[in-house]
Formats: sequence, C-alpha cells, structure tokens
Amino acid sequence: MLNPSHLARVDINLLVLFHVVFEEGNVGRAADRLRLTSSAVSHGLARLRRLLDDPLFLRTPKGIVPTARALALRAPIAEILSLVQSVLHTAVPFDPATSSRRFVIGAPDAVLASTATSVLKRLGTVAPGVDIGLIHLMPQPRDRLTDNPWGQCLHQIEQREVDVALLPISELPPRFEAQWLYDEDFVVAMRKGHPFARDPTEANFCAANHLLVSSSADPHGFVDEALRKRGRKRRVALTAPSFMVALEHVAHSDLLVTLPRQLVRQHAARFGLAAVELPVKRKPDPIQAVTTKAAMLDAGVAWLMATLVGLFARRR
Repeated sequence: MLNPSHLARVDINLLVLFHVVFEEGNVGRAADRLRLTSSAVSHGLARLRRLLDDPLFLRTPKGIVPTARALALRAPIAEILSLVQSVLHTAVPFDPATSSRRFVIGAPDAVLASTATSVLKRLGTVAPGVDIGLIHLMPQPRDRLTDNPWGQCLHQIEQREVDVALLPISELPPRFEAQWLYDEDFVVAMRKGHPFARDPTEANFCAANHLLVSSSADPHGFVDEALRKRGRKRRVALTAPSFMVALEHVAHSDLLVTLPRQLVRQHAARFGLAAVELPVKRKPDPIQAVTTKAAMLDAGVAWLMATLVGLFARRR
C-alpha cells in the first residue's frame, strides 16, 4: 500500500494515460487522443509499470494486450477518474436557474420517442440556460448478448459520455445509482378501423402481417420467441429502423406493430392509431434513470436525476 509520501508523487495523468491506452489498445492511437507523442506515452507507461510493478500491456503482432493486473485495474481506475471529475464539478455551485452547463441524456429509441418532449419541456422550464444532448442507446446485438445486454451503455455512463441514461434494466452493479421512473409494457398498434381491433385474438394476431422495429433488420423479436414457445409463428412483412418510422408506416397500411404502451399513448392521436392488448403476455420492463454513484457527487447530475424522478412521479 502506498504511504502518503509515495501517494504525493503519483501523477493522476498516469491513470488517464492507462485508461486511454486500455481503451485504444494501441500506443499510437492513445498518443493521438491524448495529444502526446508516442514516446511520451511509452515513457508514461514505463513510469506506471514501475509504480505498479507489472508490465500492464504486452506487445503482440496485432497491438498491445492488457495483463491480468491491467484487466483488474481497469474498473477501479475508471471509477477513480469519474470521481475526480465529479469532485472538480463541485468546485462551482450548481444553480439550475442560472447554469449554462450541458448534460447528455441517453435512452433507447422507444423511450426517447415517448418521453423526450415532456423531459425537455420540464428542463427548459426550470433550467432555461441548460443545454441537453440526447443519445440513442442500443442493447448489444443478439449474437453478442452477455448477461447484461446494456453493458456497453453502462460503460458509456462510467466514461461520462452519458450523464444519465433511461434504461429498461432492473439489476445493476453496486457502483451505479438507479431511480425507478415507470414500468413499460407493450400493446398492438394499427390504423384506426383495422379489423384486428374488433377481434384481437391470438389466432388473428398470428394470421396478420406485422411490422417489427429492428435496427439490424433482424425479423425476430421477443414476440416471435414467445409465439415459438407456444407453437405459433407470425409473418414479419417489414422491419423498420426506428419507432417513429414504424408509427408513420402503420398509420397508412394494414400491418400490425407491437409497441411500448407509453409510445402509443403519446403519438396515437397524431398518427390516427388504435391499440389493443398484446395477446402474448410479457412482464413489464422497469424504466430507470441510471448514473454512477460517483457522478451523483456532482450537484448538477444529482439535480438532473431528481428532476427526472419528480417529472415521472407527476406523470404517474
């Protein structure tokens, strides 16, 4: 363990260098990102290796690869850097009424489409000088699914690429802070006057032609998996890359589309849509506002979280 005299000699820029080299997997690219020379990065790595008594990164024909020690250090170093950034933000008191800060909010397409209007309206009212960036977050593709399909999005939050994310997620590592906003389930949407609305049985659902929202054009979703378990299937005649494209097309066709209830409620009148319950039952997804516990030390992020929680409490 470092004693205080040793700790005083540690340059935090070495931790930044470690973080960037780990992400890039290449000294040259890390140097470009840090606006340093490759020799300066190599010199910094040498200092860090002596400090930690480990090679950290090994050269291979395809670039550098982290050692077991480097793999173990990645998460705590990222958390340290996030904490330092949060502490620095607290140097200036945050007042939403006068602040000109910019926050980034990330969410899946459907959550953005159904909540962005009310979120931006509320933030614009209580913090007129605050700027907002909205980012579309996506789960990992089906062929690369891990225990947590939102793992890459959590990484973006830890890197402070996203200040707060609105995610359909229930379990999180302990270093994250999550606040429940609402539960989201799905309904079947169609143009008004569609015959399926008069007799929305499972058999008629399977007999109809469907639109599926899929950014990869994969025509298989959770509905198809549920039907397969029941010995049924449907025809997905069209895939669309976004929920707003889906709403527009379904409004002018005979296709059915399974959509989040909040999204349909928000846009049904605009697109002239009707909705019925989904014949295939599915447990609702909890939509939560997510950030890191370290980021919550930033008064601005803490305010943003509290504002979002308060907004959805009023909507309920």
